[in-house]
Amino acid sequence: MAFSARSKGMIMVLSSAIFWGGSGVVAQFLFQQQGVSVEWLVTVRLLFSGLILLCLAAMKEPGLVFAIWKDRFSRLPLLLLSIIGMIGVQYTFFAAIESGNAATATVLQYLAPVLVVLYITFRSKSKPSTKEIVAVLLSVLGTFFLVTGGNPFALTISSLSVFWGLSSAVALAFYTVYPIELLKRWGAVVVIGWAMTLGGLGFSFVHSPWEYEGMLNVPTVAGVLFVIIFGTLIAFYLYSESLHYLKPSETSLLACVEPLSAVFLSVVVLHVDFGIGEWVGTLCIITTVLMLSRVKK
Repeated sequence: MAFSARSKGMIMVLSSAIFWGGSGVVAQFLFQQQGVSVEWLVTVRLLFSGLILLCLAAMKEPGLVFAIWKDRFSRLPLLLLSIIGMIGVQYTFFAAIESGNAATATVLQYLAPVLVVLYITFRSKSKPSTKEIVAVLLSVLGTFFLVTGGNPFALTISSLSVFWGLSSAVALAFYTVYPIELLKRWGAVVVIGWAMTLGGLGFSFVHSPWEYEGMLNVPTVAGVLFVIIFGTLIAFYLYSESLHYLKPSETSLLACVEPLSAVFLSVVVLHVDFGIGEWVGTLCIITTVLMLSRVKK
């Protein structure tokens, strides 16, 4: 059966979103049931994924991989992206999963677009639109329901998980806004490849890749390979390729499947307790993202 270009793009972005959501669930399994340390998985994921991306970039455009280091205006931004952006996003997200669960960690991370809008509004000194104000208020309401289940006197997840989840949203917002010029000039594969590789090398001083902690068996190895290959490389490739067939705004909308897939898989596979309040919070935050993705400005 032949697929149209648009259908192919939709399948790609939906698959990437499901792989991203699934990698969080697999990470929760590794942390909470197999005893794998967050620090080790962050180091290994960044190193292997980054090196593979750079190899792919070198095969496609050999001179481009190292040309970025010859540009003195790109060196420092790339280092900052690696240390603050890449390590920040990876570690805070996995720490939120370890101390809580993949479902709430993924949904809390999706508050990043709200932070981006607030930053752009503040920087441009412009008055936020009614839609943006409603989106921000809805995101706050969604966060309340997600972390309390609707009960203002109790948290459904640990305060540590809330902290790491919100930190993950801040890190993702920075990671989204900061490298725009780098991406325009050098392309996503080269920039992300170097950011991951440098981030992995830097984090090796925190936890070296050969200092493994946890159970060593087939499920663990399969889980780590899934996080690296499907949850990182293939997901990144599919999302990037989908941009050839769809508008960026369309890919952003379809990518909202990621938190839904994380919640669904967490409930079905890991039997995470996700009540009505948490579902309300999730839908509020996803609605926020959908609203902001349609703001033309």
